[in-house]
Amino acid sequence: MGGAPAGGRVAVITGASSGIGEATARVLHDEGYRVVLLARRLARIARLAGELGEGAVAVAADVTDRGSLLAAAGRVQAELGRVDVLVNNAGVMLLGPFGAELAGDHRRMVETNLLGAITATEVFLDQLLANGGGDLVNVSSVAGRTARPGNAVYAATKWGMNGWSESLRQQLLPDVRVILVEPGAVATELTDHITHAETKAAAERMYEQTAIPPGEIAQIIAFALSRPRSVSLNEILVRPSGQAG
Repeated sequence: MGGAPAGGRVAVITGASSGIGEATARVLHDEGYRVVLLARRLARIARLAGELGEGAVAVAADVTDRGSLLAAAGRVQAELGRVDVLVNNAGVMLLGPFGAELAGDHRRMVETNLLGAITATEVFLDQLLANGGGDLVNVSSVAGRTARPGNAVYAATKWGMNGWSESLRQQLLPDVRVILVEPGAVATELTDHITHAETKAAAERMYEQTAIPPGEIAQIIAFALSRPRSVSLNEILVRPSGQAG
């Protein structure tokens, strides 16, 4: 982690190798944060850290592997001394009809989207609390409000994220602000991972027509973090202008 400057808030971002995570790292780094890029794809986050330069560091970690998160938290504590912001962004969207043939996708979504965020927060929470409080940003989805055929388990993980976030908000106030961001269609790699061919094609068509750039969500996250400590933007729903549901 050498090269990170002294001073500046420290933001740990999961799923930082692409999409909203990458965009958030770029925006926060531009605003003077030291950003810790967490993802499984080390080559990608190392390349991003090199592009951003001083104050950006890459740490390989998998949110479904508590041991790797503990190792990452230990490095952050030892070398940067603190965590001021945790952005729980890592997630997968494996849509398709509910049934036994997609059981593996269902388990992967629960373990990544919901348990991954819970575990990352548990691992980094002491550091968030240690320096007089911090910020926890949970990236959920409009699917945490609206379920439809084909997104049953994905929606379940996002509804779970929303309920868990509200409980944490009440538990941790006023020391840690819990900010829940619920994007609609965003131009990321999410649709690439769908294994059900018919659902994948439909999702790609919808995203091509309506999706917004991930930088738009990153700017909203940065705005919420920039508010005075007396203000907490707890729940932010962001749809593309052309998205009905």
